[in-house]
Amino acid sequence: MNRPVVEIVGLGPGGDEYVTRHTLDRIDANPIRILRTAQHPSAHLVRTDESFDHLYDTAADFDAVYEGIVDELVNLAHEHGHVLYAVPGSPLVLERTVHSLMADARVETIVHPAMGFLDLVWSRLRVDPIDANVTLVDAHEFATRAAGSAGPLLVAHCHANWVLSEVKLAAEDTIDTTNDDARVIVLHHLGLHDEQVVETTWAEIDRAVEADHLTSLYVPRLAAPVGRELVGFHELARRLRTECPWDHEQTHRTLITYLLEETYEVVDALLALDPDDPATDEHLVEELGDLLYQIEFHAAIAEQEGRFTMADVARGINDKLVRRHPHVFAKSEPDTSLDDLVSDWERIKRAEKDAKGIVDGPFAGVPSASGALSYATAVLKKAAKAGHAQPTRPPNDLESYDDLGHFLLAVVDECRRRGIDPEVELRRVVTDVRTAVERRLGDAGNR
Repeated sequence: MNRPVVEIVGLGPGGDEYVTRHTLDRIDANPIRILRTAQHPSAHLVRTDESFDHLYDTAADFDAVYEGIVDELVNLAHEHGHVLYAVPGSPLVLERTVHSLMADARVETIVHPAMGFLDLVWSRLRVDPIDANVTLVDAHEFATRAAGSAGPLLVAHCHANWVLSEVKLAAEDTIDTTNDDARVIVLHHLGLHDEQVVETTWAEIDRAVEADHLTSLYVPRLAAPVGRELVGFHELARRLRTECPWDHEQTHRTLITYLLEETYEVVDALLALDPDDPATDEHLVEELGDLLYQIEFHAAIAEQEGRFTMADVARGINDKLVRRHPHVFAKSEPDTSLDDLVSDWERIKRAEKDAKGIVDGPFAGVPSASGALSYATAVLKKAAKAGHAQPTRPPNDLESYDDLGHFLLAVVDECRRRGIDPEVELRRVVTDVRTAVERRLGDAGNR
């Protein structure tokens, strides 16, 4: 049994002169015609009032729009046996509905070639896309689809100024958008009487023209490729926050336990590293990933609340590290001693706090929520730096809890004096004890 047919033609990049004779003949041959959108300069040639513009106004997102178009076309094809579907540009260039229809077993598709907007783009840019290795991406998927690329890129579907703003924001971790050398080209209404080809800066791309469905963006190069894995991971964290019921219910406070657990598991993985066993790296990679997700999780919550984003987190630490490493980025004297570097670090930290109007006490920066050993180490170190080191001697008799506490404090202070981290050292020896016990129990069980 023959399947109903959806015949697909393209209406070219804009002007009527770019619509092929063959397309016009196919329009004449099919009485049942429907447009993807009537918002196209050559749409009038199809001579129909039927379009899917109503779905753009009512559907929740573009995925829902495209699914709705395919379902309605399939129903029309089954009703009439044969329908003509007219799309802007070329049917096979950035037309998701066409690709969905071709994969749909409910209908047969006939796709006719047509001139697309790309032909005009390459003409105006004077670029051979093959030689230049241009990557074509959809503006709505720029953050993920452009990941890993350093350009050149042609960004299509820039149908509104807010879309261009989203593209700019997605690239701001890669590009200094205030740098006039980072230039891009906005292509608007190519082939029409009001055509504009505007060379501008990244900072101005969402103000260069009044963008619509005939607007695209050409990026000659990015300063550095966007990290594909990190961008994809960021998008995953945002999606889980939105769609997973458990993730959706979490708050900054409820996640504290998990943040601590993941941090301790990273410490365990670090202590278990064996320079001669690359397999131990796999455990560390896994645990670092779990910890990174906690950071992304908090950023996703803050982003939903409109407070800050992961980009703010990354930018903040990037700027701080640059400020605190003038010997690297300001090209200070190459023979700077380690003591001088530490002094410079503390001086810069004080200057940062002074600029913010922060008045610190002697124990500023000591987290009271840290483990007791780490907390004691930090307090003793700060006290010594302030010139108030207290002599700590183990009590002669350990008869009370207070005596035991002072004894522990004396041990911590001795570790500090010797440059030993008591937290790490205690974990090491406890792990040795645990391993020995497990080994003995295992040997006993095998007898």
